[in-house]
Amino acid sequence: MIEMTGVTKCFGGKAALSGVGLSVQGGSILGLVGPNGAGKSTLLRTMAGVYRPDSGEVWVDRARPWEGPGVKARIRLLPDAQWCARYRPLLQMGKALAPFYPTWDQGYFERLCQAFPLDEKARYITLSKGGRRQAGLILALASRPDFLLLDEVFDGLDPVVRKLVKKLIAEEVAQRGMTVVLASHNLREMEDFCDTLALLYQGGVVLEKELDDMALYLHRVQAVFPQMPDIGALKQKICMTSWTVNGSVLTFVARGQAAEIEAALAGFSPTFQEALPLSLEEVFISEMEASGYDMENILG
Repeated sequence: MIEMTGVTKCFGGKAALSGVGLSVQGGSILGLVGPNGAGKSTLLRTMAGVYRPDSGEVWVDRARPWEGPGVKARIRLLPDAQWCARYRPLLQMGKALAPFYPTWDQGYFERLCQAFPLDEKARYITLSKGGRRQAGLILALASRPDFLLLDEVFDGLDPVVRKLVKKLIAEEVAQRGMTVVLASHNLREMEDFCDTLALLYQGGVVLEKELDDMALYLHRVQAVFPQMPDIGALKQKICMTSWTVNGSVLTFVARGQAAEIEAALAGFSPTFQEALPLSLEEVFISEMEASGYDMENILG
């Protein structure tokens, strides 16, 4: 389990993280989303013990990663701008890295080299952006970490390789209880992959929810009325977060079970009503707008 309480980290007098509180359950996948400059990379480095927080606490299985070499050996951070020996091939990098990780699995490393469409004998400097990303993933997964922290891991990967990466990570979570924190600015990439999503904006976590809660308790509904009912009366029966009226058509987003929303709406005698599924991005936008945030500035 990873816990952060009141974590602040500044560079040059500017806060990259500001009072961050976050909890990641063991054996789960947390998607950390937000625009460029929101603090995602800084948060991952602080989790991994690369950065020491200026204030607040970071705990990884009840140990502080900044001070604990034991827990650091159980964490693998794959940064967006990863460092690798430029003129070494992947096979040599694996040999060099293995002694630093007591859980290194050589057999798994060799299987991963075969699974990815990558020439393990090619020097790192000759690989494409996607090839370098694959090399980093192979090295990270082969060390069999208990905590895997990934920064923009899908950037540069084609759809087939992205699917393979998701499959391998899901297997490690299911079989070994590995905990994963995945940072990205692409909500759609993580919609069918993460257990929980947290939105980071200007160095703070402004929204954190389990995906199942988002899917079950937020809906978009369209209804047609011969005479538009009073919105105030509707809001007394339905927890509406936003709405628009266009002639006789009312479109709104509401919290609650779909059957309960539709039953309440039926009391206002619509001639037509339909519940529409929300994408993950729409869920986040709706929740953030309901909290008073300007989503055009956050996600734009």
